[in-house]
Amino acid sequence: MNRRSALKTFGGAGAGLLGGAGPLAAAQAQARRGLPPVKITDVKTILTQPAGDHLVVVKVLTDEPGLYGLGCATHRERPLSVAAYIENYLKPFVMGRNCDEIEDIWQSAYVQSYFRSGVTGNNALSGLDGALWDILGKRCGVPVYKLLGGKMRAAVPLYAHAAARELADLEDQVRKWMAQGYRHVRVQVATPGFSGYGVGGAATSEAVQKMRPEGVAPSPVFEPTPYVNMTIKMFEYLRAKLGFDVELLHDVHERPTPALSLQLAKALEPYRLFFLEDCFAPEDVAWFQIMRQQTTTPLAMGELFVNRHEWLPLVTNRWIDFIRIHISAVGGLNMARKVASLCEFFNVRSAWHGPGNVSPVGHAVNMHLDLAIYNFGIQEQNFFSPTVREVFPGAPEIKGGYMYSNDKPGLGIDIDEKLAAKFPYKTPGGSRGNDRRLDGTIVRP
Repeated sequence: MNRRSALKTFGGAGAGLLGGAGPLAAAQAQARRGLPPVKITDVKTILTQPAGDHLVVVKVLTDEPGLYGLGCATHRERPLSVAAYIENYLKPFVMGRNCDEIEDIWQSAYVQSYFRSGVTGNNALSGLDGALWDILGKRCGVPVYKLLGGKMRAAVPLYAHAAARELADLEDQVRKWMAQGYRHVRVQVATPGFSGYGVGGAATSEAVQKMRPEGVAPSPVFEPTPYVNMTIKMFEYLRAKLGFDVELLHDVHERPTPALSLQLAKALEPYRLFFLEDCFAPEDVAWFQIMRQQTTTPLAMGELFVNRHEWLPLVTNRWIDFIRIHISAVGGLNMARKVASLCEFFNVRSAWHGPGNVSPVGHAVNMHLDLAIYNFGIQEQNFFSPTVREVFPGAPEIKGGYMYSNDKPGLGIDIDEKLAAKFPYKTPGGSRGNDRRLDGTIVRP
């Protein structure tokens, strides 16, 4: 029996596990049969922009012909930095390593640069890590969620996005999502005259620009007090029109002062939110202790976290209700599964970051973890355009407010490299932080 057919016998791509066992049994079967380990022979970084966001996908090739894995390393704002990190540092470090040594590779690569928990290195490591889990699933012939313990739920509940400049239009959007089966909707409304987060086309009015002092360069204008007042008005309106049968979420996006965010959380209590997201900037997370003592509004946090010391106190002190990390920004699936396990013991639920600046491969990682963990909360929805689905065949299916796994081995997703190459970056990356207060002070994005 040659090596390739032997691998298929014990559980190569498309085959079932012996006795329905997990990765340990697969490794034991490999040892019994004397099969040589599969080695990493190349690490490719694929940069593509089939929609609006700069995607970074890692492809790990092996010495088993046709066997490779994909991972997400997308950092939309600085994608070229991540690509350079992978090519110059991670790739030489892992060449020739055994693909099954996921934990050892992660831990050794994490400290390779001495300084760690930086967003560039974490995203690069996430791409490598996701690809190794994808390879392991393919070798064992099972979806990655089975390697994580198996399904806890049949599909992944999603929350939709509704945003408008007028309250009546916002209500109509929420009703449309509800009619499609969605039970959770994030709501954002424009603050008249001012810019804001999450509402496309909400521009600063000429009247507001005239309120600025001399010497301030033109820019979008955000002011926290009008925003807080409008947000309270939004929830008052929506609950009066929609009742309490739909779960409503809102993203503060760290823009107001901590005290104003606290006032907002307290004022929104009667409207019973599913969660209020990112009330504070990562630099101000100590305020969660004060907020938890003063309000019952459920709190979500973590989109900008890259270091465990940012989220550990929030979880272990039960200051938040939902952990909302961007999985690639903390180092990938290998780290995120540990975050989820720790959060379970403190009754903190998951709400992984999942907009367009997470690649379809990253959404697949989110989905496999969502399916397997007990303390799942909700998953952010992102629709994939027909073009994106052509570039990424096997991208997760979305219907009726749920995301479904295709149950193929590994992450269940692939990439058409030739087609991806037809969508090169239009710019070196995205940019944030362009809004300013009336007096010209920069606003945290």
